[in-house]
Amino acid sequence: MSQDLNDYLRFIQNTAREAGEITLKYYQTEAARPEFKADDSPVTIADREAEKLIRQRISERYPDHEIVGEEFGTSGSGSEFRWIIDPIDGTKSFTCGVPLYGVLIALEIAGTVEVGCAHFPALNETISAATGCGAWWNGKRARVSEVSHLSRAVCAHIDTASYEKSGKGAAWDRLQKAVYYNAGWCDAYGYMLVATGRAEIVLDPVMNLWDCGPFPPIFREAGGYFGDWKGNESCIDGGEALATNAALRDQVLALLRG
Repeated sequence: MSQDLNDYLRFIQNTAREAGEITLKYYQTEAARPEFKADDSPVTIADREAEKLIRQRISERYPDHEIVGEEFGTSGSGSEFRWIIDPIDGTKSFTCGVPLYGVLIALEIAGTVEVGCAHFPALNETISAATGCGAWWNGKRARVSEVSHLSRAVCAHIDTASYEKSGKGAAWDRLQKAVYYNAGWCDAYGYMLVATGRAEIVLDPVMNLWDCGPFPPIFREAGGYFGDWKGNESCIDGGEALATNAALRDQVLALLRG
């Protein structure tokens, strides 16, 4: 099985980089100007072209597999193999010309995400993992930090207003007061920071599965926790997300519970 997963991992890495090249053609150009969806989230020609490329590559290689993506929904059904795609996670960053956006691709097998890759084209950074094969950041092993005191922890986060809007303002207030430093403007890059030991906590009060598909295997292999705010590990469809190192996991979950 590990050899099979390694084959999938190489495919995901190559496809994510290829899709990333498409996004770079539009990055910091007039063509990156967004349209707005019904939920007021932005979308660009780069999002659509990158997802089309990823879907094409998967369909060519694995025609019987299911695919779910942010821009074009679900195709195929009945397979135990499901690909989860976000062609540009952090479209707001992308449209602002900020390099903290990523291409996210994951493979779920029989209900468990086993392989994932987050590639950040404008930064030339990639983190990827397959179950039992380790987590790898630009060719070196990725590990979470060993910081064990909240008073020394760095917490990455998105728009702070989103916590209040989603009814989780009190939990956010407790956490942001307990940590050493709060660093904003993150999206998927915040999860990369935690998985590589450069921050200790990242959390989203609202999360779609395509926004976090790759992170369960990445955090399992990097020695950390990824899941919901209730402690359900590897959960990608709980509507929220939290990642932290192993040393702080229980403290963070307790603080969020109140």
